[in-house]
Amino acid sequence: MVTVNLGMLHYVLDHVYGAFMHRTKISPQFFSRGWGGSKLELLERIIKQLFPEAAGQNWPPAVIQPTWKTVWESKTASLREGIFRTPCDEQLLGALPPESHRARVAFLVPKSVPPQRMACVVHLAGTGDHTFERRLRLGGPLLKENIATMVLESPFYGQRRPVMQRGARLLCVSDLLLLGKATIEEARSLLHWLDCEAGFGKMGVCGLSMGGVHAAMVGSLHPTPVATLPFLSPHSAVVAFCEGILQHATAWEALRDDLAVQKAAMTLEEVRERMRNVLSLTDVTRFPIPKNPNAVIFVSATDDGYIPKHSVLELQKAWPGSEVRWVTGGHVSSFLLHNGEFRRAIVDGLDRLPWKESPL
Repeated sequence: MVTVNLGMLHYVLDHVYGAFMHRTKISPQFFSRGWGGSKLELLERIIKQLFPEAAGQNWPPAVIQPTWKTVWESKTASLREGIFRTPCDEQLLGALPPESHRARVAFLVPKSVPPQRMACVVHLAGTGDHTFERRLRLGGPLLKENIATMVLESPFYGQRRPVMQRGARLLCVSDLLLLGKATIEEARSLLHWLDCEAGFGKMGVCGLSMGGVHAAMVGSLHPTPVATLPFLSPHSAVVAFCEGILQHATAWEALRDDLAVQKAAMTLEEVRERMRNVLSLTDVTRFPIPKNPNAVIFVSATDDGYIPKHSVLELQKAWPGSEVRWVTGGHVSSFLLHNGEFRRAIVDGLDRLPWKESPL
């Protein structure tokens, strides 16, 4: 009788998928246009202001006024799509591609109870998630739990993708930081809108992979307690691009050539070290502890070829009171097979928040 190590099988599946997607010429590499020049310097300056040692990390979210259209409506639920101008300040707006200036959201809401007795979770995009559909499928079954779903289309993705960019392959390193900073601003503004305009009784934010990193940042920086639910997420983009499978999808030669134009020639190892330094700005353990760490639930995979276990455990250690749940599988298989566990974490995270008191 042959025994199969399922954990190894899941891990190998991640690497086979990664080799197919990232080592073949099917799609271009990440950062084929280099670092991003002055845009990268701007982003490095802005993001350093988010860390606790910088004053004012609890700045209030910008107010947005989405314009809505109804996609469909039934007796029990409705789906609307909204658009709003990204709330990024003028500096960030100047760095963002014009296609990303207008944000898009899908909003799936149950009709059974008033908003103050309902929760809503903002779902952020993972790498390559250009549409609303997958996240709406994740949120759909939660309607019966009186949990609404709001899905944000990321900058640089979907209809917000720059003309020159192919798929999810960002052209410059600065684009990754821009995508993250704009997503944080937009998600915080959406949570504020859900709270103050729509009147929801509880809010949460979740995301898968890259979306989970952004969800953790939003939960950390939002001025009021929200359920924070990162799924299959590292503590930093360093893990994804310098340690995990995505290192094989990164245009290291182009990054070296770009640096060589600015400075003396560098080895590939020095280029990787520069990347580690830049992406350390995405290290969530450097961000403030969320207002209610008990409402933080990480769902991680036992045999993830993209996200090593140590990365998840660093996050839990940095945020005492948070919980890690493990699902059996790799990154790809868990993404496909464990939506039930992700939904359970959403329900449980929201349950750990008190209902907002209704104004008299």
